[in-house]
Amino acid sequence: MKFRVGSLLKLRIFLPTSPNFQSFPKTLLPATWFIFTPATYSTICLTEEESAGEDIGDQPKNSLQVLKQLGCSDTEISMISTRGPSLLNANANQLECKLKLLTGLGITAPELVKIIIGRPRLLTSRVNHCLDERLEFFMTLFGSREVLVKAIVRNPSLLTYDFQKKIKPAIALYQGVGLSMQDLIQMVLLRPTLIPRTSFDEEKMEYIRKTGLSNGSKMYKHVVTIIGVSRLETIRKKVANLEKFGFSEDEIFSLFAKFPLVLTLSVDKVQRNMTFILGQMKLPATTVLEHPCLVFMNLEDVLKPRVLLARKVREMGLDKKIEGPMMMRAMRMTEKRFLKAFVRCHPKDVADELMEYYKNVKGVKRLAEASRTLHQGFPF
Repeated sequence: MKFRVGSLLKLRIFLPTSPNFQSFPKTLLPATWFIFTPATYSTICLTEEESAGEDIGDQPKNSLQVLKQLGCSDTEISMISTRGPSLLNANANQLECKLKLLTGLGITAPELVKIIIGRPRLLTSRVNHCLDERLEFFMTLFGSREVLVKAIVRNPSLLTYDFQKKIKPAIALYQGVGLSMQDLIQMVLLRPTLIPRTSFDEEKMEYIRKTGLSNGSKMYKHVVTIIGVSRLETIRKKVANLEKFGFSEDEIFSLFAKFPLVLTLSVDKVQRNMTFILGQMKLPATTVLEHPCLVFMNLEDVLKPRVLLARKVREMGLDKKIEGPMMMRAMRMTEKRFLKAFVRCHPKDVADELMEYYKNVKGVKRLAEASRTLHQGFPF
């Protein structure tokens, strides 16, 4: 009896090859049991080319057809071609194979479309490389397939990061500094760049110790991960920048302990906001220790216009002044609530004058503001 090579290869797909599965009963198992088998993911893409000669009528003609079958609209395909033009020239069989691999993990078609638009190069990389070992590791880490899928959708590069040199060492580092498994999962989901950017040395560990936080503290995981992904030179500059405004080292690290996201603000932003707080608002620098929202606010759109409006209200001798504790409350309000509380509360002619003034001061931007490059994501 003669067997074709292609038939044997197809048969191999359904035979478990990992010792992890030798204890399974030799009866027919549900399809879901094979979701993380090496044969399902590590082998199928390798044999796709060799079996492509059979059932040609069922195979897509090109990658464009594969993407349309997935559910991509013409607009989405246009976006993909702009961000990753090489994907449109990819082998259709291999592309379809990788998409089946990803849907087999539990990623839905709409989620896949978003992933492809955001990371078109993902499908031109070896997503099936060491996948069985990778998935087994992540299943142990995340504890459920649902959380694993959520993590992959948030950061598809989890499937392509070097498993031995990036993923395992990064996870081990955070476990070594005292992060619990629950906190680690939360941070991996919250900060997608956690794995490729993490590094620790004695100087970074000293910064963490200076915050005075224990590993049981609510803010510890945030401080550790932000310092872990930040460059040492950047941390030094941010600390030195705050010292220029009169903060002591203890005050700086106490601020980081209470509000770790201050460490994510650029030196330029903190410098501009602090200069305005001291120079225009006439407040002491220590005000920021109690109201850190002042350094997070957009200077041109929120902080400056509202402070100038408060000054205008005072100059006009109006009753509802914005000063003292009310100033801090006004800064935290939404735009709609702020205008209702301090502009539209006045008679129409006064409200119109205040609104015109407010629009004018909001329209005055820094010279470089319009041409400034916008960086999305986490500014390291």
